[in-house]
Amino acid sequence: MRRLLALLLLWSTNSLADQPVLRFSVAESWSMPLVRIEGDQPVEGLLYDLMQAVARQVGARPEFHVMARLRLEEAMSSGDIDVRCYVSTQWLNDRPRDFVWSIPLIHQRDVLVGRPGDSTPMPPEQLPPQAIGTVLGYTYSTLQPLLDHGQLHREDSRNQLLVLQKLQAGRYRHAVSNQLSLQWFNQGLPAEQQLQALAVLDEQDLGCMVRNDPAIPTQGLLRALVRMKQSGEIERILQRYEATGDPDSMSVARPEIPSKMPAHSQRN
Repeated sequence: MRRLLALLLLWSTNSLADQPVLRFSVAESWSMPLVRIEGDQPVEGLLYDLMQAVARQVGARPEFHVMARLRLEEAMSSGDIDVRCYVSTQWLNDRPRDFVWSIPLIHQRDVLVGRPGDSTPMPPEQLPPQAIGTVLGYTYSTLQPLLDHGQLHREDSRNQLLVLQKLQAGRYRHAVSNQLSLQWFNQGLPAEQQLQALAVLDEQDLGCMVRNDPAIPTQGLLRALVRMKQSGEIERILQRYEATGDPDSMSVARPEIPSKMPAHSQRN
């Protein structure tokens, strides 16, 4: 019996060693429902489940590299990561030539958030001069003209959860959040304590970027993401982390974006 257990353990160890490794980037600025990080490693969340699932699809072992968002492009350029997910074409200053884009996987909506009870739609151009809660390293193009003119000034936190917690605590009157994080934060709170979405700032389709290298199954991974999208697996992963209710049912104002401004908001 002991010999059988030893053989099984040896077989399992060798099988893991034979698997190719896929190095996924994880941004420190992510918080639930995207990812929860413990001891410098992700342990749960929408993106954690997505990355685990696609690695299984191609028979690879995922390896997670947690880093500051501002380090992500450098890590891509230097070949330190193989896959970067939850990214838009609009967020990159220089698009690495040795990475290939996946199909769009997740639709993100960025919203202006107010405190409990503050449910009046509020385009950002109408905000009085004030601090606004933001995530360190994110670029908010929709708000940039207001920041440049001093109507708003940033109060940065290292992740989205802290931004919303400070808003709840009254550190500032308004903040910016992606809708999934706002819904996650509000779930379980009584209606009178929930933070309020006041305006849609931007919407983006997000996907993954995969390093085009013969050492990793690039095309297999891209095909796996197509299968996961078409089969509904990605939608099922999303549904695990959505708050109850239809996220598209929110009635919020859409501000007019000046013509000189690029029509994208957060860089995550």
